[in-house]
Amino acid sequence: MTTMRRRLTLATVAVLTVVVVGGWVRQQMAIESRDQAVTANDLRILQEADALLKDASVWNRHDDRACDDDEAGGKRSLFCALQKADREILVEYEHRNVALQEVRFAIQDATRDRQTEMVIRALRQFSLPHRLMDFNNLPETRFEDVKQVLRVATERVGARLNRSKQ
Repeated sequence: MTTMRRRLTLATVAVLTVVVVGGWVRQQMAIESRDQAVTANDLRILQEADALLKDASVWNRHDDRACDDDEAGGKRSLFCALQKADREILVEYEHRNVALQEVRFAIQDATRDRQTEMVIRALRQFSLPHRLMDFNNLPETRFEDVKQVLRVATERVGARLNRSKQ
């Protein structure tokens, strides 16, 4: 009977693992989908982040994803500008909302030839890759590049928002 009980326990654990992992995979696929529904708030977040990064003098090109010191110093990285805009519009920061995902997608598109380099650089620093931070911190990233990915994301969200209104 103990062998039967062990098999049943193992089968139960296996089924539960498949269900949990399957749910996580579905969630990740939905998050990484480029056609998520957009809202006016998504557009406002992108516009606010763009306004916060009004010129190169307020850009922090050395992001560490800790934004309190950015706020205190009056300089923001791309990530911190998006985080502040997200909080201003939604009150609570949502790391994987559509607006931030669109910027991540714009970064992926703009850095297709440098994706491996960005991952290796992150791993050398014993951290997981973070598209927003890694792009911000690439030595060859210029302030104009940051503004461009914000512009591309804003245009994409605006276009999808207009299509959904029709």
